Amino acid sequence: MDSDLGLRLREIREWRSLGLRACAELSGISYGYLAKIERGEKPVNSRKLLEALANTLRVSPNELLGKPYAPTDAESGGIHSALPVIEDVLTGWWVGEIPQAQGRPWPVVQADLHRLERELRPKADYAAQAEMLPGLIRDLLALVGSGEHRRAALLGLLSAYKTAAYLTHDLGRSGLPTLAVERMRQTAEELGDPHHLADVSWRRAQLLSGSNRRRQYELASGVAGTTGTPEHMRGMAHLTAALASAVLGDEGVALDHLNEATALADATETDGRPYRPSDFCGSNVGIWRVTVGVELGYGAKVAEIAESVRPSEVAPHRQAVFWADLGRGLLSDRKSRAQGLAALLRAERLAPQKTRANPFIRETVSSMLTAARRDAAGRELRGLAWRMGVAPAG
Repeated sequence: MDSDLGLRLREIREWRSLGLRACAELSGISYGYLAKIERGEKPVNSRKLLEALANTLRVSPNELLGKPYAPTDAESGGIHSALPVIEDVLTGWWVGEIPQAQGRPWPVVQADLHRLERELRPKADYAAQAEMLPGLIRDLLALVGSGEHRRAALLGLLSAYKTAAYLTHDLGRSGLPTLAVERMRQTAEELGDPHHLADVSWRRAQLLSGSNRRRQYELASGVAGTTGTPEHMRGMAHLTAALASAVLGDEGVALDHLNEATALADATETDGRPYRPSDFCGSNVGIWRVTVGVELGYGAKVAEIAESVRPSEVAPHRQAVFWADLGRGLLSDRKSRAQGLAALLRAERLAPQKTRANPFIRETVSSMLTAARRDAAGRELRGLAWRMGVAPAG
């Protein structure tokens, strides 16, 4: 069974009139490996490979992936239909402009913000986030404009825009994450707090398109090295710089940034306001080490890194990232494939919508289908593939 990515890759390559061997050489992989990717026998299992292929074919990584993915059920259909509405509210109003519709009272808006920050975002409930965000942003803009509860409304608006940025990034809606970050910057300027502006700066780097890793590294390392920036923000910037370095193939620089982040995590104490402790802590740094290790090609050896990580100390969506990336690493070795599949299923239980939208998990699962036997593991794999929309049921 050909993967969707493999089919798109072949179609774009042929449309560019680029031969298989030339495309492989320009992308830094072998002719045989590219042929297997196009046939769905091998996955595109790293950002580095995805972006190399996208650069060779002169398309965006999301175009090669086919993001945002077509809905596979009512829940994902609701997310899909909400994206244009989120786009409308992001493009329709700048911070300081007031929507004409009558907004809801502050206590109701405040309750939605509490639910967003304490429940929907930690669980990566994309469907509920997508349903809530357009109305919530309009209400907060109205409250800011009216002057009532202005500072609290601005803090809420910053949170809502941040949610929109990560939601649209994970779903692959090109352009919207950058626009949401710009709205965050406007909000932070209205607040007049340099710490909020620093927070926006590292998130801008983290959410930058995968087609511009060098710029991502430049932005992230700049924040990490800025004197006066709170340590947890510098730490997150170091983690972003580590991933960018790994994608660029510079293992030494990536490990240096990880070590800097570890040192900051060891020295940092946070009270959770206005930033959740799970945004930057030793356990989260450990999860990033696993992610960077997979990107650097450590394969099943990332299990050695994972042994020291305590994922239960962070939010469910970060726990899901840990199990997903550990699973991807384990699945690269035939001997540990059962454990790898179990890790992916655990990630799906923790944050189903986030896990199913992960392109590298989708690629890994799709490429495994043809090799799956009709045993218990094979049924579990086919079930996961069906829920992701990468294979029919049965």
